[in-house]
Amino acid sequence: MAADLASLEDNMETSKTIGLIFIDKFADWEFGLLAASAVEWFDARAVALTPKGQPVRSIAGFQVSGERGLTPEENEDLNAVVLVGSEDWMSKSAPNPAPLLQTVLERRGVIGGICGGTLGLARAGLFSDRNHTSNGRNWISDYAPDYPGSERYQDVPHAVADRGVISAPGSAPGTFAIAVLEALYPERSRTIAEMRSLFAREYRQT
Repeated sequence: MAADLASLEDNMETSKTIGLIFIDKFADWEFGLLAASAVEWFDARAVALTPKGQPVRSIAGFQVSGERGLTPEENEDLNAVVLVGSEDWMSKSAPNPAPLLQTVLERRGVIGGICGGTLGLARAGLFSDRNHTSNGRNWISDYAPDYPGSERYQDVPHAVADRGVISAPGSAPGTFAIAVLEALYPERSRTIAEMRSLFAREYRQT
């Protein structure tokens, strides 16, 4: 199937690099579809970013060793940054990736946040003039009170994309993966359509 998807496109773009930000207690199910699809079907490179490049553990207890920290200087090659959800994003002591996010967005990169990762985007002000979603209107407001753009919250069960910023509830890793890749590879519409169809098959009634 991977070969079929890849063969749909006539031309391959230069490989792009996606940085995935993991912090302690990150959600195991939220990044797999995106990371694996990006590497397998789009020839991307996926890089693990953690606070100060230190190892972190998932909810299930799996360890990720960071290849880099979260500073802009360490990540000048990134075409996209994705904040993987974790309950630790709810904490006031959560990392502040705002400088990196702003830098990547300024060079027309793609920014994504799923579940708790949407709090990092809200605090960084990326929702100030963009439609967005999260785990619920009250949920995001509880942990990021009065964040800029709260009036543009979309109460939907799937990912929302608006001018290079993608947000999603933790229950929507499929549409999140598709939306991030669609923003990063707008020229790969046929592969994106095939991915969407492939992911949707699981939910069709027999």
